[in-house]
Amino acid sequence: MRYYTRDHEWIEVDGTSATVGITEYAQGQLGDVVFVELPEPGRAVTAGGEAAVVESVKAASEVYAPVSGTVTESNPALADDPGLVNSAPEGAGWFFRLTLSDPAELSGLMDAEAYKAFVATL
Repeated sequence: MRYYTRDHEWIEVDGTSATVGITEYAQGQLGDVVFVELPEPGRAVTAGGEAAVVESVKAASEVYAPVSGTVTESNPALADDPGLVNSAPEGAGWFFRLTLSDPAELSGLMDAEAYKAFVATL
């Protein structure tokens, strides 16, 4: 199942594991991504807390953890090719994976339809 935040992160959940990235809308707002700072495996993140940084030709922006958990992996491909965030933001351009510490936090996130409606109001 995939969920979305009001800060334009997505989280794809499989059991107690999840993959996190930014949405197509977010990468479009950022412009060309030139650098990504990712969390180290083992780092604990909290829902709504800063987890990564993405820098584009326009600005630097924080990427927030959609839920609390422990980072298990960062996307090694982004070190060599941060442009993956632009070309495949909801696929190969993912940021990190984590183990959920409180799956109940998912209930506060939007599904695809709700996120689409939210973006339409922006």
